[in-house]
Amino acid sequence: MYYYYFSDFWINFFDYLKIDYIISPDTNKDIMDLGIKYSQDEMCLSMKNFIGHVAYLEGKCDYILIPRIDNYGLDNQTCTNFLALYDIINNLFDIKILNYNINLRNKETLLKGLISIGNTLGISKKDIISAYEYAKVKESKIKKNRVLCNLRNLRSEKKKVLLIGHSYNIYDKLIGEPIINILKKLDVEIIYSDLFFVKDEYSNFTKGLYWKYCKDNIGSINKCIDKIDGIIFLSSFPCGLDSLVNELVMRKLNKPYINIIIDDIESSGGIETRLESFVDIVSST
Repeated sequence: MYYYYFSDFWINFFDYLKIDYIISPDTNKDIMDLGIKYSQDEMCLSMKNFIGHVAYLEGKCDYILIPRIDNYGLDNQTCTNFLALYDIINNLFDIKILNYNINLRNKETLLKGLISIGNTLGISKKDIISAYEYAKVKESKIKKNRVLCNLRNLRSEKKKVLLIGHSYNIYDKLIGEPIINILKKLDVEIIYSDLFFVKDEYSNFTKGLYWKYCKDNIGSINKCIDKIDGIIFLSSFPCGLDSLVNELVMRKLNKPYINIIIDDIESSGGIETRLESFVDIVSST
């Protein structure tokens, strides 16, 4: 779940320090089944997949990197899963966890957390700071290029659909990739909700929203609403935040939209039919 947000930073950070790392493979049915084995029924599919990735990595590395992310300041809370992942994994598996906290309300920043990791790994504070600064620059350049590409796609002559979802769903091999492949086959230009620089653009939909990643996703609508032809909401069942936030937003939209909730991934036939119908509606408007 974290990887889709922070991989560019992590890879460059550990490369700078010449620390070897292992990245678990794309989500597949074996990993999903591992996650289901260790999970509670009430957990969302994304959470189950995350646990499956951890189970896959058990015994293959010295540490597993699992931050504990609470918030990015007042009214910028994360999902409780992001706060609980460390403790859940710590109770499920007998593994060493490389952990840092992000809680800006308590002044626990990323850099402070990385310095604590340096203490665990025997790396000096100076080297950690240098690696941090190097990785932040690299991460910023990569994100800027992806955002620019997303903005260029808004000028496409094709029908354009904004795909709204959490990064760990959109780019997951089992959850998001089949959706993307279907849309590409239908010759639709996909605009990605996580590839904008947003701030407070969500506020015309709801004033009381305080979940950071939901605000970022919803804020993307106002960045491109006049240039897109439709909106697809993508969630994994049973995500509590999406079930609330997406419903609030859909009630206020004046664009065609469809809400896709992924639970059973054994077959994409039904989803393909729904997307084909949606694209037909978008093409006729």
